[in-house]
Amino acid sequence: MASSQQPTQRPRRHRVVVIGSGFGGLFGTKALKRADVDITLVARTGHHLFQPLLYQVATGILSQGEIAPSTREILSRQDNATVLLGEVTAIDLEAQTVTSTVLGQDTVTAYDSLIVAAGATQSYFGNDHFAEDAPGMKSIDDALELRGRIFGAFELAELGASRGENVDHLLTFVVVGAGPTGVEMAGQIAELANRTLKRDFRYINTRNARVVLLDAAPQVLPPFGQKLGEHTKKDLEKLGVEVVLGAMVTDLDERGIDVAYKDGRTERIVAVTKIWAAGVQASPLGRTLAEQTGAPLDRAGRIGVNPDLTLPGHPEVFVVGDMIALDNLPGVAQVAIQGAKYAAKAIERRIEGKPPQRPFKYFDKGSMATISRFKAVALIGKVRLTGFVAWLAWLGLHLVYITGFKNQLTALMHWFVSFLGRGRAERTTTEQQIFARAALQRLKGGAADLVSAPGAYDRAQEILEVSRRAELEERALEEVRLTDSGERGSHLDRADQR
Repeated sequence: MASSQQPTQRPRRHRVVVIGSGFGGLFGTKALKRADVDITLVARTGHHLFQPLLYQVATGILSQGEIAPSTREILSRQDNATVLLGEVTAIDLEAQTVTSTVLGQDTVTAYDSLIVAAGATQSYFGNDHFAEDAPGMKSIDDALELRGRIFGAFELAELGASRGENVDHLLTFVVVGAGPTGVEMAGQIAELANRTLKRDFRYINTRNARVVLLDAAPQVLPPFGQKLGEHTKKDLEKLGVEVVLGAMVTDLDERGIDVAYKDGRTERIVAVTKIWAAGVQASPLGRTLAEQTGAPLDRAGRIGVNPDLTLPGHPEVFVVGDMIALDNLPGVAQVAIQGAKYAAKAIERRIEGKPPQRPFKYFDKGSMATISRFKAVALIGKVRLTGFVAWLAWLGLHLVYITGFKNQLTALMHWFVSFLGRGRAERTTTEQQIFARAALQRLKGGAADLVSAPGAYDRAQEILEVSRRAELEERALEEVRLTDSGERGSHLDRADQR
């Protein structure tokens, strides 16, 4: 009798879970492309967001697809990577599992190594209710909502002016926060008013629009230094932007914003459109990790990590990007990219039995911000660039980091139209863009309230199938009767109508 051999089982590969599809998550996953590991990338969206260009989506220069390609498409050729949609709600460091949720349904994913790159959200400094009337700039939803609010404000102003109404509140735009995002946003709204839209309306003069840039800090772009900050302020003022410094927002509502100054003065700026570009808060996952490890959190919710980016007592867990408090690192894309690559290399070396790397060291490639077309500022080491040269440097760098040749090409074409001409290719807006977020927030369970639970759905489908089948059979029999009786298309005489 022939003996049967049991098939030999292939040893399980090292499992790496990556949380987040931003710069840290994506670059960390790609850096492990040739490693002998199985990677699961878990993210709350299905796209990789090039966040530095969100303001261009909000002001109609680029479409969301050009700065947010599908994560699944980017990683489609990386055989050792799997993408799962879900918002991570729990990390169990002892069990080494990650729990993610989509529409009320949980998925638990086990790991041997974990890279946490969940990024940061907008901070309203304890006034989260401000978000309803002053959206931030952290997601595609934010950008599309702001696009609707900005272009919608001009449309409503035209309508009001046609009836002889005062529309100053509609033509006033307030940007809170004079960092790179706020500067770029204020500059682009001014460009819209002064250049792009100036011939499009009949009852309003868009060049009379008021654009206000507010910040509690004493200068614009503090991380760029005093000299570049002053240069940026002057360029913004030449565009017609009112730069108001030393001004703290104390309250805001649908119709305006309240500001307090150092000398005790207060002011209310009446404005329907407000954009919040001040402050960031690290992902709440930082607190989850801190509670389990005792690692400290700073005021922005960033977690203290070891010099090799691991958590105290958990060498298998790496935290990268905006979530970490280490050596005063800035919350910029390059920190996330370099940290993720470092973590990926550490995992690969550990699997191969190689000695650990030296502590993580960030290489500062510089900071850039655009002011308007052909004008920007850049700080690269000790080199300070302004004007057209800085703008060209900004253009080149952003083209390099936009993911995918297709996106680079279409972005370049739209920049050509917007910067050399007056057009904006993406000006389509809808009411849904403006109000959908607020409507979802008013549901107790968010979007999950709009979706049936699996069991309830199955039962409803059974009932629906029975009733639907009867309805279809009845309709089919009626169609046959009409045809066979010759009634279809024939006119009934008056006696029949009675």
